Amino acid sequence: MVQKAKILLVDDRPENLLALEAILSALDQTLVRASSGEEALKALLTDDFAVILLDVQMPGMDGFETAAHIKRRERTRDIPIIFLTAINHGPHHTFRGYAAGAVDYISKPFDPWVLRAKVSVFVDLYMKNCQLKEQASLLRLQLEGGGKGDVAEGKESVGLLAELSARLAAVEEQAEALSKQLDDDSADAAAVATAAHLERKLTGLRRALDALEPGAGSTSSVSSQS
Repeated sequence: MVQKAKILLVDDRPENLLALEAILSALDQTLVRASSGEEALKALLTDDFAVILLDVQMPGMDGFETAAHIKRRERTRDIPIIFLTAINHGPHHTFRGYAAGAVDYISKPFDPWVLRAKVSVFVDLYMKNCQLKEQASLLRLQLEGGGKGDVAEGKESVGLLAELSARLAAVEEQAEALSKQLDDDSADAAAVATAAHLERKLTGLRRALDALEPGAGSTSSVSSQS
């Protein structure tokens, strides 16, 4: 069973949070509310989030200050932030949002379809990254268990390699489809860059996995001698 991604919604107005929940409920992910910057930072201490929707204008700690705290923490610095604002003071105000670490800056009222599509991209990237970490963990177990020489363990290792290869192939296929979707939709540069980074990780993991396949070493040796 695939675990759902968590999306953090930060706004001091309950009606705005309710509207965001209505828009994003179709994604069938876990939506977490925070009514202040302080409450958002507290939630980020214990949970992992795919993306954060952050209101700019809030009493006390505003969106810019909240984003600065998020980006300073090693645990949360890579979480995508989409700023939502009811005001627009021109290019300088927008630049401040991107300078604070936002991947997008959307003015209210916004198109619900556009917002849902943008959030969906980052949820997909998050899920693929989680799958990649799982494959890497399995690969680590395989590497740590290698070289024991026992026949039974050898057969078990071959079976694990086959399972890992199949699961990695599924992630590779999904990542390729996501990259094509981003190209077709002319998506945000940040999303495209994140997808490219994910594909590079997948390529490296595939090479490491191929090197563990039985006969990989002897094949390399023959190739080098020819």
